[in-house]
Amino acid sequence: MEPNTTDNSVPREIDALLSGERLILRETKRAVTPFGGVAVFVSYPCKIDLIGKVRQWMPVCWRSPNQIDPTHSFTAFLIAVLTGAKRFAHAEWLRGDSALRALLGMQRFPTDDTIRNLFRRFGMGEVQRLFAPLWEWQMARLPLRPDGYALDLDSTVFERYGRQEGSLKGHNPRKHGRPSHHPLLGVLAEAHFLLHGWLRSGNCGAARGAAEFLKEALALWGQRQKIRLVRADSGFFEDNLLSFLEERCQPYIVAARLTKWIKRQAQRVETWKELDELYAVGEFRVKLLGWQNERRFVAVRELIREGRESLGRKLIDVPGYTFRIFVTSRGEAPEELWRDYNRRADMENRIAELKHDLGADGFCLKKFSATEAAFRRVPLLFNLLSEFQRAAGLGRYRDPATVRTQVLTCGAILGRAGRRVVVHLSESWGRLKTMIYLLDSILKWQIPTSPKLDSAVVT
Repeated sequence: MEPNTTDNSVPREIDALLSGERLILRETKRAVTPFGGVAVFVSYPCKIDLIGKVRQWMPVCWRSPNQIDPTHSFTAFLIAVLTGAKRFAHAEWLRGDSALRALLGMQRFPTDDTIRNLFRRFGMGEVQRLFAPLWEWQMARLPLRPDGYALDLDSTVFERYGRQEGSLKGHNPRKHGRPSHHPLLGVLAEAHFLLHGWLRSGNCGAARGAAEFLKEALALWGQRQKIRLVRADSGFFEDNLLSFLEERCQPYIVAARLTKWIKRQAQRVETWKELDELYAVGEFRVKLLGWQNERRFVAVRELIREGRESLGRKLIDVPGYTFRIFVTSRGEAPEELWRDYNRRADMENRIAELKHDLGADGFCLKKFSATEAAFRRVPLLFNLLSEFQRAAGLGRYRDPATVRTQVLTCGAILGRAGRRVVVHLSESWGRLKTMIYLLDSILKWQIPTSPKLDSAVVT
């Protein structure tokens, strides 16, 4: 092959796609970034002293004189994911972005190997020493809700390609037999806040360790505010979990697994309350085999309509209807419990945002605790984005991808005025004029403090 003697400094010409007009391509030595809107976001972590807190609790310390501060590497990783990275290697695209580095105050942006090496130093002890206090620090600023928060439980599947620790065959609805991890998540629904998260091996069932998970989550939550309700799908229909919630006097609504005994009881319901021409509700009480107590069940009956799929299950002895059944410790009317449980559907959106918007399933290392450390930064960043929206006064909740598009993505050029660094945001994007109120809102934001409640109030 002949050596490539192309001079990249020589301008090139191309044709415009529709008009055919000749366009000239030239290089510029000015520092240009597509993420000028990060300037709006960085004022928020400065306001809450995120870097100071990460530095305070960071359990890793390098001794090399040429090292990059672990706090800087951790922050760089958060920013890489914030701007769209879904693999460690994607962090490389920011190394040459000197304008973004100026916004972050970084002299050097770490390589993807530097970020990997940081997480490889994490054992389970280091994971707890960093993330447990960071979670408590975040929870202290949640808005006060007199009625309390609903805590939604769910699990998801992270498919793996390799032989990573904990990557085992288990329930995988998309790729049967593919090794995976099976994380467990708890979300405070009204605040869009991830209260707790566990990374588990792929052969775990949905409810495996759920009682211990809840015990940890509620210990982290302490007595800040009331958890008015725990909601979960049928994967968590287990006596040990329900018994744990009852011992804590914690109200719950959990979708029932439609075993033959549950179906038989639903078929025997004689009194149905008609809500409209399509829906009716009823209830019954039963003590299942192996249970210590009798529990209340609420049944929702839906008329099957041609051309429209029903969410429930069909019962052979009751043709023409589908059924959804819930077990609960609450005493409200069945229709009120059903409406309350239906709000849990938003939990699926949170999982989709974690996986598709923030790449929660894309950062995997050989060591399980290293993967756990990389995974735990996803809820951390998700919670930061939720609070950023409250601080900036964005009003209705926006998913991370929308925040990235509407706020963070903006062409900008780095410049100087005397000795001061200037970031020139593109006027054609209209970002400085349209987003200046976000900066003002963050600067004026009064950081809230979550109150402590008496145990009598919590229960």
